[in-house]
Amino acid sequence: MILLATLLPSSSMPSLSIWDLFSFDSFAHAFLFAGLSFLMIVGLTKQFTYPKLRHYAIRSSLFISSMFGILIELLQHFFVYGRQGDIIDVLANTIGCLIGMLLFKLIYIW
Repeated sequence: MILLATLLPSSSMPSLSIWDLFSFDSFAHAFLFAGLSFLMIVGLTKQFTYPKLRHYAIRSSLFISSMFGILIELLQHFFVYGRQGDIIDVLANTIGCLIGMLLFKLIYIW
């Protein structure tokens, strides 16, 4: 019976719910990554050294900033003592990248 109790998931396991996306932490992640992707798109469109990168500035920025958000969470999960990576933070980072792209399109294109 004790062996069975040790195999069951504990109550300390994180719960994933959609409402976790509406926390202050998630808004902070989204806000910072929106700024990151917006400024990255602006910078990539104004550079002339790499024409292909200039042409695909929005795609490149979304890819780079999304991968950066995933990398941060993975490094935090595996290498930082006392911290853990969170899938909700990855989602908030990606949503922030999309918001930054929309913000760029609102200001510069539309």
